[in-house]
Amino acid sequence: MIYYVDANAFRDGNGSAERPFKHISDAAKIALPGDEVIVKPGIYREAVVPKNAGTKEQPIVYRSEEPLAAVITGAEILTGWTKVKGKVWKNTVKNTVFGTYNPYIEQVYGDWYFSPIIRHTGSVFLNDKMMYECSSIKECEAGKGDPLAWDQDAAKYLWYTEQDEKENKTVIYANFQGLDPNKEKVEFSVRRNCFMPAINHIDYITVSGFTICKAATTWAPPAAYQDGMIGPHWSKGWIIEDCEIYGSRCCGISLGKYLDPENNMYFTEKHVKSPTQMERDAVCRGQYHGWLKEKIGHHIIRRCHIHHCEQTGIVGRMGAVFSTIEDCEIHDICTSQQLGGAETAGIKLHAGIDVTIRRNHIHHNIMGVWLDWEAQGARISQNLMHDNCRPNGLAQSPGAMFNTDVFIEVGHGPTLIDNNFLLSPVSVTIPSEGIACVHNLILGSFSLINSGVDSIINDQREPRYTPYHIRHRTEVAGFMTILHGDDRVYNNIFVQKYPVKDKKKTAADSDYEVVGTAPFDIFPTYEEWADQFDFEKRPDMGGLAKAHFGHLPVWIEGNAYFGGATVYKKEKNNLVNKKAKPSIELSQKKDGWYIKTSLGKELGDFENAVITTATLGKAFEPEQYFENPDGTPITFDSDYLGNHREGSVIPGPLAVLGNKETKVW
Repeated sequence: MIYYVDANAFRDGNGSAERPFKHISDAAKIALPGDEVIVKPGIYREAVVPKNAGTKEQPIVYRSEEPLAAVITGAEILTGWTKVKGKVWKNTVKNTVFGTYNPYIEQVYGDWYFSPIIRHTGSVFLNDKMMYECSSIKECEAGKGDPLAWDQDAAKYLWYTEQDEKENKTVIYANFQGLDPNKEKVEFSVRRNCFMPAINHIDYITVSGFTICKAATTWAPPAAYQDGMIGPHWSKGWIIEDCEIYGSRCCGISLGKYLDPENNMYFTEKHVKSPTQMERDAVCRGQYHGWLKEKIGHHIIRRCHIHHCEQTGIVGRMGAVFSTIEDCEIHDICTSQQLGGAETAGIKLHAGIDVTIRRNHIHHNIMGVWLDWEAQGARISQNLMHDNCRPNGLAQSPGAMFNTDVFIEVGHGPTLIDNNFLLSPVSVTIPSEGIACVHNLILGSFSLINSGVDSIINDQREPRYTPYHIRHRTEVAGFMTILHGDDRVYNNIFVQKYPVKDKKKTAADSDYEVVGTAPFDIFPTYEEWADQFDFEKRPDMGGLAKAHFGHLPVWIEGNAYFGGATVYKKEKNNLVNKKAKPSIELSQKKDGWYIKTSLGKELGDFENAVITTATLGKAFEPEQYFENPDGTPITFDSDYLGNHREGSVIPGPLAVLGNKETKVW
């Protein structure tokens, strides 16, 4: 069955081509497996709540008839502004407009929220751009904005809200910087979501070609219900493709967590368990709530443009397992500095088991990709990442996270980072173990090496035990703290492009500035590590305790170092040229992004062997190979562009390096 929807229809119909529905929600109430909902161009100011699930063989498909021309928005037009003083205008709205959820009363707050300033979940938009909330009318009148915002011009457009309890109205003040809001398009978000089921297990839905924007989403930490403007709500087999997604107060797409009333914002509400313990509880409770390979995940997000969301572009705790995020552009995430906390990145996933993140352009975010806990079997491959850092020397905002392209936190691996351009000042942050970096161009540092895991509390070490899983499954196999090491670094190019301003910092810091593999000097080789377990020397269990809790070995080989990038002291086959400063220029043109570099000349005839799953071996704790999600081995014989490598190969993400520009996005 095909249903048609047209917001501009003369009157509401029955969903036929001749008499289309005016609202997508009408189709969403009746669509069944195999049905398709065709949505004509228009503005759809509604929250679409799919009622029925599709099947793997017969998904329910929602399709914009023209790409991006059907707009599902959580906002309403706000007219009738009156001038108050200077550049400040005022509007009042009856609270009955909001129903049971008033975004101008509800606050962005909860577990892992660190900012000293609490914002509301609502937002005001001027000509499709999100304005900045401030804390007083006086601040609104001043019109100066937050000096730590990444876009200083945008930060001057301010709004402030308060409640008129006597009249039961929401009052909004806004500084439009001299513009007349009655002549511009001004909207305010009134709905929490744009497209999201109300219950779990609404499986196999495809959403294709929509613009989805301007929702009053809530803060989405990992041990809480996670909402976004669009998401499957603890389901299986969704496809979100060819969409533009922007303007979320918190998260754009949520692949994450169901509502568990007994473990929802647990720390915020009860305080009595450590935050890490409530996260362990959430993992184990997830098994009870159906967190199984057969029931959850397997989503595809592809060819989407995700931008200007204030917490994450894509978020997910446990619900993203076995999913693929590919060919997307993700930028300007958490750059307003309106919100601050530990759940902020272009992509932020907990338990990204067997998740593939490939061929994306991820730039100008507070972080690029953050895989927190259980990135077992995850692969970050063939991505272009750059400018995931504060611009122009801006200070870190109170409560805000540090900056990096890739952050793998307290995982046991195996986690693959291969064939990427990692061009930000900090490239790879790994307070983890079982990480493999293969064939990347890395212009930034490694950071949080042998750091960022345990705490000293009550004068004793408090290890952060995290789970690892049955191979390619969600069932928990065990818990262990991070021993550090068990990393592989093969066939990368390291260039010290950015100046080292603070020589006192070490690789244990999040903002370390020195590029290269010297931070791994503290780890043994495999031979050194294995020698500890010679049972003729140490036959009893107690005698091996020191080795059991010591550093794991690392494997580092085939890398090229330029411009002063540092070198692991035990690396055997490498190319080191401290004096060479190869040119590396990333530029944007009308048809895409290009890299131009002299690295080909600098590499000369240096080569190394093709890397395979056999080369990388098994991650120590889960005893799982660096392999495909289906358990088949990987041969790293395809480069960033998909071109073939054979025989001896050069380091870096490209199989061939010439003097000409190469299109990379």
